[in-house]
Amino acid sequence: MASVKEKTLWFCTSCGNESPKWMGRCPACGEWNTMVEQTKVTGKSSRQVQSSLQGPSSDPIPLSAVNSTEEHRISLCNGELDRILGGGMVEGSLVLIGGEPGIGKSTLSLQIPLSCPALKTLYVTGEESVKQVKMRASRLGGNDSGCLIYSETLMENILEQADRIRPDLMVVDSVQTMFSRNVESSPGSVTQIRETAALLLRFCKQTGIPVILIGHITKEGSIAGPKILEHIVDVVLQFEGDNRGSYRLLRSIKNRFGSTSELAVFEMTGKGLREVSNPSEMLIPMHEEGLSGVAVSAMLDGTRPFLIEVQALVSSAAYGTPQRSATGFDVRRLNMLLAVLEKRAGFKLSVKDVFLNMAGGLKVNDPACDMAVICAVLSSNFDFAIPSDVCFAAEVGLSGEIRPVGQTERRVMEAARLGFRKIYVSSFASCDNIPEGIDVVRVADVPALCRSLFKTGK
Repeated sequence: MASVKEKTLWFCTSCGNESPKWMGRCPACGEWNTMVEQTKVTGKSSRQVQSSLQGPSSDPIPLSAVNSTEEHRISLCNGELDRILGGGMVEGSLVLIGGEPGIGKSTLSLQIPLSCPALKTLYVTGEESVKQVKMRASRLGGNDSGCLIYSETLMENILEQADRIRPDLMVVDSVQTMFSRNVESSPGSVTQIRETAALLLRFCKQTGIPVILIGHITKEGSIAGPKILEHIVDVVLQFEGDNRGSYRLLRSIKNRFGSTSELAVFEMTGKGLREVSNPSEMLIPMHEEGLSGVAVSAMLDGTRPFLIEVQALVSSAAYGTPQRSATGFDVRRLNMLLAVLEKRAGFKLSVKDVFLNMAGGLKVNDPACDMAVICAVLSSNFDFAIPSDVCFAAEVGLSGEIRPVGQTERRVMEAARLGFRKIYVSSFASCDNIPEGIDVVRVADVPALCRSLFKTGK
């Protein structure tokens, strides 16, 4: 029988690649400065680890003989969360929720059993004590009769209790605090995270019990631990937004049982996260009319249309170099749009400071916001207020042309539903079913947009 041996290896925190020595750049994924030193056990313990990851043996079967009926889903009593999961949580699935500290991961995971008392939930906490969880549950309110609290970090004990209790749902907070006795390394290391995630996945598939796994993110914004963690789980959801603000966005990054184009919006209140079923109402203008530098964009995030307020401020440069600042928008794209305005439309903005902000703390990457951005910039530059019942939905090209964007009809219908009377789109946009009460203005380029909106001579 082979004896137990320990050896030192270097692991890449990005992809989990092993190396016998330190290297500045990982040879597998090409990332720099991601190698960390870990101790690996070989011999008997190594074979125990390998056997623990193997599922029940089965014989190969023809693909035609596999039952292709839809998976049974469990409702989490949260409309936004059920929708982003594809209609509920699939039995035996492993869901990873990531986000910055204080963004609302633990709050959301605790609200699920409090709002679904009929759902027998085992809440495993490795970061907080039982009393701390109770204090948060009292603040959130709800019925806690179906929630069982278990403070433990050893995975073998957790799986033993879960196998004995057989809950309908298990929540593990967080994966960085869990460890297995099969691996001789500290909790939070690359080896431990990979081992604990594999043990939880095997438990989910064997028992059919779904598991929600909470994970932290690094300063770069990616989920902490090796990239293999995201490959192991079935669903990856990530919180976005400023934790100093009130609104939170839950985005689906990976979903084996649904679409990855969904977005859920929540508002952080004193009693936890509140579902925002209509995000357009929180992002459209909330001020008096007559303010310059404000434009509304009919954007689309995934399959969900909503309207967002774009705010711009243009002023004379107080110092030698003009400033370019954007919050929630790519500053490089802002510089490109400013160059288009100067080159194609003749507006001299190179000697002025330009500040851009997306209301609500959102990070926007939809090219349909281009037209609203340039209109907000020109509105602030001219000190000319855009009417509050006007919105925009089109992309701006480098030659100054107004390009169409996808699903224009859905954007127009959302604008009409919220009471907007006019929407500017590309002259090449496909929009046949125009609802009553809204005027669709088609423009071909930036000069035509300026003539129609600002009544300038350009």
